[in-house]
Amino acid sequence: MKKYMAEFIGTFWLVLGGCGSAVLAAAFHDTGIGFVGVSLAFGLTVLTMAFAIGHISGCHLNPAVSVGLFVAGRFNGRDLLPYVLAQVLGGIAAGAVLYLIASGKGDFALGGFAANGYGEHSPGAYSLFAALVCEIVMTAIFLFVIAGATDKRAPAGFAPVAIGLCLTLIHLISIPVTNTSVNPARSTAVAVFVGDWALAQLWLFWVAPIVGGILGAFLYGFVASDGDCAAKP
Repeated sequence: MKKYMAEFIGTFWLVLGGCGSAVLAAAFHDTGIGFVGVSLAFGLTVLTMAFAIGHISGCHLNPAVSVGLFVAGRFNGRDLLPYVLAQVLGGIAAGAVLYLIASGKGDFALGGFAANGYGEHSPGAYSLFAALVCEIVMTAIFLFVIAGATDKRAPAGFAPVAIGLCLTLIHLISIPVTNTSVNPARSTAVAVFVGDWALAQLWLFWVAPIVGGILGAFLYGFVASDGDCAAKP
């Protein structure tokens, strides 16, 4: 139960820190942090939690990461469903806290609430196909970096930095396309509060990241094909 609780808390922090920065700080008058600030916030949530709970649960914080590591043979399948459940519940709990905070502002309007979308709900009005490709590729690279950084042959102690910076870069690239998911729990966490179009489009932000996570696992397995890369995260 302790590792499931760690995943709950870690995903809570990822959603509160990342989506919170988008909802509360990204466009705050003339001092908003913008896309760059939100990208950095998401990276920092993973970096800080990787140091805090990496030794407890592996700090997945993301169903696509859990599935990818399972496919790579680096995660026990009996923990897969409990991890995903803990991640989704942690994300929704953070969404609820964020809603309570945001709604305390006098002129509060829910708006997009940091939800992910395509078409008219994409920040840059990108198509469904573009969003699908973006989410698959970005998650595949994310899994590739995670697998490589946690390989027992990689420099010890630096994995959180590499993974956090990778997530930052992913957001810098893809916020205009989908508002960046690469994480079904993160997408679900805010979609349940937006409802309507966000729930209707949520399928893509489960399917694409999971497909990407699987592809990333296979890609790293091929590159590191000497059979000695299966270090437990």
